[in-house]
Amino acid sequence: MKNLQEATERICELKGSLVALDALVPALVEALPGAAGARLLASFDANAEAARTAMLNAAISDVVLSAFERDVARTRVLLQGIRERHRADMPAEPANALLLTTTRITTYVQAQALTHASGFFFRRGDRLYLVTNRHVFCDSAHAHFPDRIEFVVHTHAQDLAQHRVVSLPLYHDGLGLWREAADSGGAVDVAAIEVRADPLPVDAVLQAFDDSHLDPRGEDIAIGDALAIPGYPLGFHDTVHHLAVARSASIASAYGIRFQRQGLFLTDARTHRGSSGAPVVRRRLRPGSAPTALPWQLLGVHSTRMDMGPRDPTQDESLGLNCAWYADVLTGLTADR
Repeated sequence: MKNLQEATERICELKGSLVALDALVPALVEALPGAAGARLLASFDANAEAARTAMLNAAISDVVLSAFERDVARTRVLLQGIRERHRADMPAEPANALLLTTTRITTYVQAQALTHASGFFFRRGDRLYLVTNRHVFCDSAHAHFPDRIEFVVHTHAQDLAQHRVVSLPLYHDGLGLWREAADSGGAVDVAAIEVRADPLPVDAVLQAFDDSHLDPRGEDIAIGDALAIPGYPLGFHDTVHHLAVARSASIASAYGIRFQRQGLFLTDARTHRGSSGAPVVRRRLRPGSAPTALPWQLLGVHSTRMDMGPRDPTQDESLGLNCAWYADVLTGLTADR
């Protein structure tokens, strides 16, 4: 009787210890970073399989095996659930985050669609702006005078197929609502229009550049540096997830010098109509002290292809060069007024 009582007490002690472990393990896993949680799940699966193989070749009762499989399944569900919560809380992956800065713009006169272009979001304090080329909003040379634009925003961080189309008027009481810039070289083909909270869906998912992305942070920028230009060439994009595509590019003129006395530099990239207004970015070589979803420096705003007047189109290929207006123009363009 004494042995049975001791065995019962021991079983009760083991149950108490297991309950304590059940409280400790989730707490430990919750404290792990998201990437470590994913590695833990993979390691747990491998070690559980090794233990399973060892027990199947040992003299162990079916009760023990059943309890083992039950607890393995329960623990795996716990680990997977915590990993999914970590994933939901994590910022977008850098590549996807860059694409979420960029949106496809369609210009309209009332209900008639006119053109497609690219644009990107820029945040200044608590204000959000949509940046593109001025000629997207108004282009006298081509008799292009839209009265409104539409652009796309995502509404779910994981299911990027979910989206909403936002419409913005370009005029109020006959006055243009966008901001445009000029410098000592004349007009700058960059414009910004404020996007207020009213037209945006409450669940809008987007990324925005800000002043920190204009700061070189002491990194040297030189001719030949690799760039990316995410946009919508000829309107082409991932029509399921409504994401831009990115062209590879490089700096083709002396950076920091105004090409032909204009506030722009040249890029070497294959671009098309529809890319107008796309951001020109360079990946940071040295990450900052705090992790960010956008480890990019915003160098410019893509405008148009650069070509030579005397080029013979039957004998000479296009130069393949493009104009990018220096992005620091956004500092003044988005300043409080």
